[in-house]
Amino acid sequence: VQLQAFGGGLVQPGGSLRLSCAASGSIFGINDMGWYRQAPGKQRELVATITSSGSTNYADSVKGRFTISRDNAKNTVYLQMNSLKPGDTAVYYCNAGLRTGRHNPFYTNYWGQGTQVTVSS
Repeated sequence: VQLQAFGGGLVQPGGSLRLSCAASGSIFGINDMGWYRQAPGKQRELVATITSSGSTNYADSVKGRFTISRDNAKNTVYLQMNSLKPGDTAVYYCNAGLRTGRHNPFYTNYWGQGTQVTVSS
């Protein structure tokens, strides 16, 4: 069972990027999914989360610029990032609660490997 993130890169200020993160393996359920980021010398911080029913939550710093969504059929969460700023530069990590046992009612927290987003001219 793993989460794999894609879509990072170098973009100019004001540009856009779309991150995706797919859960794979023996998965019997997914509850909350989300994106976090960690800039050099800083602690990891929440960017956005989405529940299994589609309710979303955003950090104040990204509200109105970033949109989180998910495709439950594909076990995938997305982060559309618009109007990017140099302050958005960080390694972005996806996170999800996964139920990995057919008869296990509990969810375990998993992290993806991180993808670098650099906003610079």
